[in-house]
Amino acid sequence: MIPLDNTRKLNIIEDDLVVSLDYTLTVDGKLVDASEENEPIEFIQGRQNIIPGLEKELYGMSIGDSKEVTVAPDDGYGTVDPQAIMDVPRHEFPADIDLQPGLELALQQPDGEVLHAIVAASGPEVVRLDFNHPLAGKELLFRVTVVALREASQEEKAHGHVHGDHGHPHEDDEEEEEA
Repeated sequence: MIPLDNTRKLNIIEDDLVVSLDYTLTVDGKLVDASEENEPIEFIQGRQNIIPGLEKELYGMSIGDSKEVTVAPDDGYGTVDPQAIMDVPRHEFPADIDLQPGLELALQQPDGEVLHAIVAASGPEVVRLDFNHPLAGKELLFRVTVVALREASQEEKAHGHVHGDHGHPHEDDEEEEEA
């Protein structure tokens, strides 16, 4: 059991509380994501676990409160960065890949890092890849409902994210489960 700080109110969203949030995300009039398909998202408020434009609008909300939040690109996934668009020679790709515009690719760097890109254009000699986040430059419309609030554990605060059933597992968590 986690000891609670009795000076805090656990019914209003503030920093270092774990927030459980139902949401829908609509972009350009189309539903892009929703917690209804999964379970509510859980995150530690004030730890930059979610986009800043949504996080700042949640302060002061209580369990059961609903709100519509419009997030501008600068407070969401950023504006489109022209330097994140690059042309790559077609011969750099396996011949059997149909590099049609809109195709999402995961490209592994020599150091093992994986970069995500979308094919913006493709010709016989050059493929234009866009490494911007797919929602960069987009206005985001969230409809949110606060489902639950709780104090973050000391471990969660130290790691900066939620642990447990709906949070982020650690290797030692898995080892404990196997024991």
